Amino acid sequence: MFLELIATFVAGFAAAGVVLLLNKILRGALPRWAMPVVAGLAMIGFTIYNEYNWFARTKASLPEGLVIVETVQSRAFYRPWTYAHPFVERFVAVDQATIKTHEGQPGQKLADVYLFGRWAPVHKVPVLADCAGKRQAALTDAVSFEADGAVTGADWTSVSDRNATQVAICGET
Repeated sequence: MFLELIATFVAGFAAAGVVLLLNKILRGALPRWAMPVVAGLAMIGFTIYNEYNWFARTKASLPEGLVIVETVQSRAFYRPWTYAHPFVERFVAVDQATIKTHEGQPGQKLADVYLFGRWAPVHKVPVLADCAGKRQAALTDAVSFEADGAVTGADWTSVSDRNATQVAICGET
């Protein structure tokens, strides 16, 4: 966040420098307000550019095996351009490389699910998916596993056949 703030100020200073150079070439023909207006527009433009490219940059840096299953787009009244073209502010990814099963419970699979957000730390949540029962449970401290792989204390949530997280963990059913 801090580096993006510095980069935004650098974009403003660079735009002001271009206007200053252009004014020198034109021998002072530009109005006095041109430099701050262009610098401000450059900073706003750079901020918008960063907002729209955050998802693409983050997606490109994900390791192999991490599959994006859901995105949340943002629209806000103080960003009117988002009504024409919303940007991705948050997304959920399943780490398919971490999927585990227990021989005693073949219909259940455990995987790490990551919650990414703009200006937010990444959260890792272990999720247990009951593939046959079409339900999921986020694992908390209250959950325990028995010797046969049975789960106790899980807060199960029913999901549909098309739930993207369930499909990523269980595969096509």
